[in-house]
Amino acid sequence: MNRCFCVLFLLCITALLPALGNRDKEKANVVRVTGVVRLVGTGLFPELVITGSEMEWHITPDEEKKLHDLQHRTVTVEGVETVTELKFANGLSAGTRRELKNIKIIAIHE
Repeated sequence: MNRCFCVLFLLCITALLPALGNRDKEKANVVRVTGVVRLVGTGLFPELVITGSEMEWHITPDEEKKLHDLQHRTVTVEGVETVTELKFANGLSAGTRRELKNIKIIAIHE
């Protein structure tokens, strides 16, 4: 009975190992971003983003109050950027999500 339990335990652990090692890779660094502040999403899940010429940065919910009144305006901000590689369930790449937190407004362009 003890040997059967050990074999079953090892099989379960072996099955879980890929799930533990397959975490999304995230990198964080301080960046300066210039772009237009926009509100995207649905009525239930609105989200502020800064759209630059090349990329788009999502604003974390706790930082949205800083930029809420600046919608449709071009701003330059500095913050901590977190880059997350997104994947579909089958393992294919679903793109990159860039989030900004700890935002400091540098300039508001007219």
